[in-house]
Amino acid sequence: MATVKLMTDAEADSIPEVKEVFDDIRETRGSDFINNVWRALAYDPKGLKRTWEHLKSVMAVPGAIDPKVREMIYIAVSAANGCGYCVHSHTAAAKAKGMSEEEHGELMQIIALAGMTNHLVTALQVPVDPEFDASTA
Repeated sequence: MATVKLMTDAEADSIPEVKEVFDDIRETRGSDFINNVWRALAYDPKGLKRTWEHLKSVMAVPGAIDPKVREMIYIAVSAANGCGYCVHSHTAAAKAKGMSEEEHGELMQIIALAGMTNHLVTALQVPVDPEFDASTA
């Protein structure tokens, strides 16, 4: 259950700062759909704009990492952070960008494996091998 009201399109259209962000979301994504996270953030127009601009600057620009892989990374981090909303929304985005069921299955196994081994290494306090120390590379 949301802790805030989700802003309707009619309400958003009456607040220029929110309308501008919603319009940019629609244009950037090529869709009329505004998902609930943006509707929840809309009651803080400055926070909405800041969050959208940050997300757009990382997820919606050309870069060295393929857009599908970016979404798959987002799924992994969202699973690790326990954000069910983000797991669902970025799974849908990854599938829209071409993630196959086989890739999704492998991703789930990688997430599960990383979680398990991370917990073991943390519990055992295993020191980093000098060969893996990124600060000396």
